[in-house]
Amino acid sequence: MVLIDGEHYPDVTAWAIKQLGDVCCAVFLGGTEKIGDMKSLEEKIGVKLYYGENYLLEIERAIEENEIEEVIDLSDEPVLDYEDRFRIAAVLLKHGVRYKGADFEFSPKKAIQINKPSLTILGTGKRVGKTAVSGFVARTLKEIAKPIVVTMGRGGPEEPEIIEGDKIEITPEFLVEIAESGKHAASDHFEDALTARVLTIGCRRCGGGMAGFSFFDIVDKGIKLAEQLEGDIVILEGSGATFPTVKADKYITVVGATQRIEFIKSYFGPFRVGLADLVVVTLADMVSKDKLEELYRVLRDINPKAEIHLTAFRPRPLGEVRGKKALLVMTAPPEGLEKAATYLENNYGVEIVGKSPNLANRAKLREDLKRLDNYDTVIVELKAAAVDVVTKEALKEGKEVIYLDNEPINIDGKDLREAVLRIGRKLKGEGK
Repeated sequence: MVLIDGEHYPDVTAWAIKQLGDVCCAVFLGGTEKIGDMKSLEEKIGVKLYYGENYLLEIERAIEENEIEEVIDLSDEPVLDYEDRFRIAAVLLKHGVRYKGADFEFSPKKAIQINKPSLTILGTGKRVGKTAVSGFVARTLKEIAKPIVVTMGRGGPEEPEIIEGDKIEITPEFLVEIAESGKHAASDHFEDALTARVLTIGCRRCGGGMAGFSFFDIVDKGIKLAEQLEGDIVILEGSGATFPTVKADKYITVVGATQRIEFIKSYFGPFRVGLADLVVVTLADMVSKDKLEELYRVLRDINPKAEIHLTAFRPRPLGEVRGKKALLVMTAPPEGLEKAATYLENNYGVEIVGKSPNLANRAKLREDLKRLDNYDTVIVELKAAAVDVVTKEALKEGKEVIYLDNEPINIDGKDLREAVLRIGRKLKGEGK
């Protein structure tokens, strides 16, 4: 298929189509300077022409009606700008179609097929709370199914690793042993196993493209393993802005409200949002009302079919903290750290006597641990340096370690739990 405009003379466009050969159809993008009516343009170029008010919808219609492997862009400025071309690329990659222009090319990776009902959870960036949402989804789906989580972390194992979170107790001592064996004990599959108490399979990946595909990963091996194990829904968890190249049955996209709006509405933000059956906006309590309203409009414009939930994270200790003097260690920015500390004190009866937001900065984290010593318990997220620095140091000093989950809570009056259960029931073939 070719993309054409009205800024080229029809005979020039026809000449280019003839040069390409094997062109089944064209989509008209706009421009009126050098053409007449659409009927005469179609006759001149010699292939079926799709045109309408929204060229993105016409592109999708052409893909549905024809067997298209590649789209060649024969248009030029001023009809399309950079943002327009990223929108087109997002649509084409969603359909697994290669997109080429004079000096660019976007190629989808071949999607892995999976023979169990599947749900992909992906993020529009790093630190948007994707793993926390994944843990919540897995815990929720346990009510109606037996989920298996497959992760693809940058610190994941070289070969797929099973953690039976539904059977074993994941203690601080256990995680230190894992870390001392040379593995990344705070990798996503450990966090999911700990917070959701489900079976998880850890995989690794390296490199991430603009659209969200990884350069190297072993997710295919993890999926083969998941297909052999007992479980009826496979949750495929992305890593940062990268996600598994799997043809999933359903998609949840996690968007951080603190992200720049242009990263959501431009580049490949629309690709990630456009895949979603459910969009979970996290950190919605960390931005102004005006930005939240603008973000909601952007998400609705990109994907009017998706259900959108506005949420905030609430800390959930995975152990008893009442009456203890605790050091709180997180990856959250200072404002989020203060909110978490206040919430823990007001709802769990713990006294937060020290705080560090430097869980992802080992040098600063070690300085904080040396400076802060008037605590008996460390409350820490299972991320970044949680095991090899915080847990190891705390156990050495005789301190108690309690890991922290972040629970997404609706701030829009909706019910995220019920939305997840609806997806789960559809995956199990139970309808609404």
